[in-house]
Amino acid sequence: MTDLRDIFNTYFDVVTDDAESGVLEEALRLRYQVYCVEHDFEDSSLFEDGKEFDDYDCRSVHGIVRHRSSGVTAATVRLVLHEKGNPDAPFPIETNCGDSLRMSPSLLTGIPRQAVAEISRFAVSKNFKRRLGEAGTVAGVGPDIEKYLNQNPSGKRVMPHLILGLFAAIVKLSALRHVTHWYAVMDVSLLRLLSRYGINFTPIGAPVDYHGLRQPCFGTVDDVLAGIWDKRHDIWQLITADGSVWPAPLKAKSRSLG
Repeated sequence: MTDLRDIFNTYFDVVTDDAESGVLEEALRLRYQVYCVEHDFEDSSLFEDGKEFDDYDCRSVHGIVRHRSSGVTAATVRLVLHEKGNPDAPFPIETNCGDSLRMSPSLLTGIPRQAVAEISRFAVSKNFKRRLGEAGTVAGVGPDIEKYLNQNPSGKRVMPHLILGLFAAIVKLSALRHVTHWYAVMDVSLLRLLSRYGINFTPIGAPVDYHGLRQPCFGTVDDVLAGIWDKRHDIWQLITADGSVWPAPLKAKSRSLG
């Protein structure tokens, strides 16, 4: 039987800007389309070259999901890294959600700043938002996703292939940059969907109105991936390239040795 990873790889490639030139430009152009044209989150007049960017891009690494047969960029995401030479420089979550954050200081106690990154600028091309409930959203996940999932408990009809592909990019970028802890400010519908597949983050503050209702959250890479391993091993195989990008959880290793 064809597995999830084979299905995904038949149609899409995950590419990061450390591996291929031009990825950043593809990412910025898609972000312009999603954040400025499809939505009015950003002022299009500020980006005359059709590429949406901000001050965090100079300290970020980027990934895209590219449609194999057409070469079209289907989705993009970035990891905002610590600022070299200025480790106290805030992450976007600390700037935009500072008043709502409650648990962040205690969670980061003893963690080197360079080991932390923020998952940011999730965007899916409108040309790939085909499933019911996806239209009109940045990440391709509609507010009625719970209804569709309840109607289809297996999740097959609403399997978020592009979101999973973006997580594969995030994991790869994290491994390359030795990132072990993630910040994120995610659409609440997206978080509900991800939890169905074992992708769980810890809320660290009240939801904020930032490009829609968003939940500030936090997760360690090991814990998030272990949750996926336990609930959906096929998804873990996809986003870690079957452990070649990020190793299996220690508990899984200990079981195999026992």
